[in-house]
Amino acid sequence: MSWIRQSAHNSLYKAYERLLTREVKEGPMPRHVAIIQDGNRRYADKIGEPRFNGHIYGALTTEKVLTWCLDLEIRHITLYTFSTENCRRPNEELTALFALMQDRFDTLSREETIYKNQVRVRMIGERRLIPDNVLQSIKRVEDATSHFKKYSLNFAVAYGGRKEIVDVVQGIARLVEANSLSVDDINEQLLKQHFYDTNALEDVDLIIRSGGEERLSNFLPWQASGNECCSYFCAPYWPEFRKIDLLRAVRIFQEREQQKRISIVQRAFRFLNEVGKVEIGEVFRLSRRACEITYEEVTDILRENLPSFTPSND
Repeated sequence: MSWIRQSAHNSLYKAYERLLTREVKEGPMPRHVAIIQDGNRRYADKIGEPRFNGHIYGALTTEKVLTWCLDLEIRHITLYTFSTENCRRPNEELTALFALMQDRFDTLSREETIYKNQVRVRMIGERRLIPDNVLQSIKRVEDATSHFKKYSLNFAVAYGGRKEIVDVVQGIARLVEANSLSVDDINEQLLKQHFYDTNALEDVDLIIRSGGEERLSNFLPWQASGNECCSYFCAPYWPEFRKIDLLRAVRIFQEREQQKRISIVQRAFRFLNEVGKVEIGEVFRLSRRACEITYEEVTDILRENLPSFTPSND
């Protein structure tokens, strides 16, 4: 009878996944999702297999997640593949990890999905910490996809967020010291031009971490924390990560965005009420300065959240 219960469970799961997919696709989609793929080794411990097998299972999950993100038309994906802290692991483990990494990048360079969907693949991180054979595989797929502009898939390899910021500051300091740059020229845009890949990363809208830990582990502090992005932490280890986990994360982002939009419209309304000019057109124009929103959305928010408000003719 266990197979009957399992079949029923699978049917319910698929039905819930379809429902959640339809609901999520009706809302705004995050442009840039960054993922901390945590729990590979703990998953291997859980199922009683060698720890390295966890990384193999995790790599297979990464392939599925890419497909799910493309289905949702998420434009930018950044994966925390290998941190600078990981470089301190035993040599035997590092050798196996780099071999797996090379294999996955070689496979990616031949993956039809990448070319069909015009996905640009890039690495961010300290390339000097990566073996030459792995770098060659990375460069091969980077060069093959360099002309694509529709989607971007970024791998954070030998990456540390604080170290990146330190490197940026040191680079700018050298320019100032050489009189190639004035201190007054230093601003946010200048700093962005000195990150590991000046074109790879937009501000992060949603950051996801698997494995049960609720911390960002030095991942994209400028692009994520600086943008006050939405964070979603979930219990499944990375090899167990399911499509519904991704969908739930996107739904949390959408709920947060909706609350933000409601707050913006309400503040615009209250401000205009103070100056005695409460018209939907003015509320819309003021709200649109702070977020992307339509006239109809502003009207709906006013009606749902300020029932005493009676729209006037603009």
